[in-house]
Amino acid sequence: MKRWLSEGMAPGTIKNRMNCLRWWSAKVDRRNVIARSNEFYGIPDRQFVSQHSKAVVVGNDALSSVKDEHVRMTLELQRAFGLRREEAIKFIPAYADQGDHVRLKASWTKGGKTRIVPVLTQEQRAVLNRAHRLVGSGSLIPPQKTYIQQLRTYERHTTQAGLSKLHGLRHAYAQSRYQALTGWACPAAGGPVANSLSIEQRQQDHQARLTISRELGHVREQISAVYLGR
Repeated sequence: MKRWLSEGMAPGTIKNRMNCLRWWSAKVDRRNVIARSNEFYGIPDRQFVSQHSKAVVVGNDALSSVKDEHVRMTLELQRAFGLRREEAIKFIPAYADQGDHVRLKASWTKGGKTRIVPVLTQEQRAVLNRAHRLVGSGSLIPPQKTYIQQLRTYERHTTQAGLSKLHGLRHAYAQSRYQALTGWACPAAGGPVANSLSIEQRQQDHQARLTISRELGHVREQISAVYLGR
């Protein structure tokens, strides 16, 4: 624990590891070797509130510098729908495209939960149409490759194109959706903080955060603060 803390490991990562260790100790009937409380080890609380925007914008010029067409399409899906990298790589347009929304298989998503993301703009529709033309009935993983092989291809080509921190595309999606739903920018993007909102605005804020959390695949509204701030 001292080593993990000295390395600056995120509190959420440490807590996940502690859950694994507690699972192990229960299986070998040695529960007492690990304290039940994380406070015993001085593990700090996870910081949910983003102090600054982590949104990443990948423009069309940057996108065109990615040489692999499947990787380019994956990035387009991440940008348009706020998908995680794995979800976009495994994306099957023929299955996912339901006209006014896309549906994500449980096997694509973190935690194995099905999810629906609305199709609200012409740009989203154009992205889906391009995905259909590229892969037909297949996925964004070329037929001759496994997921891991395509993941390595993704990592190589995005690095060569000078792109990094691409999880920030989800942040950009969340912040754009927040503005569309409320009419003002979120705190992480320079908008008003929660305690400056009127009662009516706070209700709008809460509903927007619930909607965005669902679209991103999170259960708790609290997680939205990571993307939007408070």
